[in-house]
Amino acid sequence: MMVNDVAVTVDGLSDVTEAEIAQYIGYVEEQTNEKVNELTLTPAADGQIHLDYVLQPQKFERIRRITGYLVGTIDRWNNAKRAEEHDRVKHTVMH
Repeated sequence: MMVNDVAVTVDGLSDVTEAEIAQYIGYVEEQTNEKVNELTLTPAADGQIHLDYVLQPQKFERIRRITGYLVGTIDRWNNAKRAEEHDRVKHTVMH
């Protein structure tokens, strides 16, 4: 179900209202200072409710280091700098 634009899954709980779910979403967002993307509610062993959540992805801007300068984008570079960036060896990250 969707509550406040958040995909919510309620597993093993039959008496949780949308108002309660909205409060749980607000609680997580207040604690993390981030927007919630997905929320799963399940019963915890101690009688409480377990909250499992996924936050919305953060915007990421790639930063490049070319000859000692940190830059965000290459749109204002001259042809020589663009060629230098193009000719660099690209390394992959191994998991």
